[in-house]
Amino acid sequence: MTAPLTADWAALSAGLRARDGVACQWRVAAAPVGNVRPTDFAWHEEPVPSPDEGEVLLETLYLGLAPVMRMYMQGTGAGGARKLAPGDVIHGRGVARILESRHPDWRAGEIVQGQIGWRTYATTRMTAGERFFRVTSHDLPYALACGVLGMPGLSAHAGYFACGQPKPGDVTVVSGAAGGVGSMVIQMARIAGAGRVIGIAGGAEKCRTIRALGCDDAIDYKSEDVPRRLAETCPKGIDYYFDNVGGETLSACLERLAMGARIALCGSISEYTRTTPFGLTNYTRLRAVEGRMSGFFVYNHVARWDEVMGEMAGWIRAGRLKPVQDIVEGFERMPEALSRLYEGKNIGVQCCRVRPEPPHPAVEGAARG
Repeated sequence: MTAPLTADWAALSAGLRARDGVACQWRVAAAPVGNVRPTDFAWHEEPVPSPDEGEVLLETLYLGLAPVMRMYMQGTGAGGARKLAPGDVIHGRGVARILESRHPDWRAGEIVQGQIGWRTYATTRMTAGERFFRVTSHDLPYALACGVLGMPGLSAHAGYFACGQPKPGDVTVVSGAAGGVGSMVIQMARIAGAGRVIGIAGGAEKCRTIRALGCDDAIDYKSEDVPRRLAETCPKGIDYYFDNVGGETLSACLERLAMGARIALCGSISEYTRTTPFGLTNYTRLRAVEGRMSGFFVYNHVARWDEVMGEMAGWIRAGRLKPVQDIVEGFERMPEALSRLYEGKNIGVQCCRVRPEPPHPAVEGAARG
């Protein structure tokens, strides 16, 4: 899926273009209030840097988008990242090729993923805090390292399996089911032997998508009454709820829990732009059903990176997991791509293609869903 340009953001990107040999950056212009706006971003160009001893020079191929980036821009310092101020390059993970290396552990030509930032070229010392990993599945598109074979994939896997501990036969509900993580979790539920899988998404197109990915039923929160539909689709209660949105949806699912239910807290995008935090008033429902609600932080699971990425790549090759990516074309559209997340326009992992990826097996004709 390739996202079209929307008129609201056309003025910001007009006349801007990333070019080989010029290091382009998106920097913070102002802390966002509500969803991000064009005035929150500043374009910057400078010469391509040369790596010092112990550094590499990266050429960016793809950049991923995540709701937490708006929090970075607000100076929150979410996820342990350095707080940003106006003038700083925006944080973000991506996929890049090493153009030049003066680092003993990394060589030119390798494809890597890690904390690149919103930059078309970057020099880095490849520190532990930047969490760089080699991309080793060369038979699969490198774009997947922004999604299924990247941090979103680790989030889905760790959240669903390690945090929620699914059981065969679970009646499973997933909110944000058409998003980057949710679209993977509904497929993992099928792989794990869930009894029924119900996805919650916004709009008819998204509901069609999640049904095609394996949901037995879909709840359109934009046009349907969520509590009523949960009662219809889960008459005996919810065994496992994977929460990507928080707020009223989490509250509604708490009212429908079965005995021994588990809730995995992954995200709360419905709450990120609120001026007043959502107050969950019915969490005591967990006591009545002897349930459990657990959160997790993806960076606490990076020790299992190779194991999880190997398993995910195997599922893709076997046709058991279909990657779903929503790709915008061109580095100049990064701000618009971030806004799409908060407007609910993306289906699957939101990312940006900065430049064509180098030729390699399986790129020609590869489906991106």
